[in-house]
Amino acid sequence: MTAGCEPFVRVQAGDFQIADEIDRLVSGRPEIGAVVSFSGRCRDEGGRLAALELEHYPGMAEAEIGRIAREAASRWGLSGLTIIHRFGRIMPGENIVLVVTASPHRRAALEAADFLMDYLKSRAPFWKKEHLADGESGGWVAAKAEDENALERWRE
Repeated sequence: MTAGCEPFVRVQAGDFQIADEIDRLVSGRPEIGAVVSFSGRCRDEGGRLAALELEHYPGMAEAEIGRIAREAASRWGLSGLTIIHRFGRIMPGENIVLVVTASPHRRAALEAADFLMDYLKSRAPFWKKEHLADGESGGWVAAKAEDENALERWRE
């Protein structure tokens, strides 16, 4: 397995353009044969949710996501990797997270993207608060056991 690439990690309030991020990652890179992207969006939870508010500790979130991104890049020998995670108030239908993995072959890109999303869903240092459509606060969102269980399959 190769040493992997240097991941591009960004934590930001503003939205991102998925196609632009993929183009930035693969442009001029003929060795890349597979690109996998996952974008997570805010759901309205059947009309119950008005917005989701994500908080983080600046610097800490980037460092921790960067650490796990470097692990994935090395473990799967990726040619390129981008992770963008938003914070702040996010409305239903808006982007929350983007993971783009690139490699010479599909299996590495697929597995790395899956691993990274399992990690981001269960361990990334973000706190989520629901704002309900009825104007009430839904409170802070607790971690889900199924997200933690999904991460277990990646333990070596």
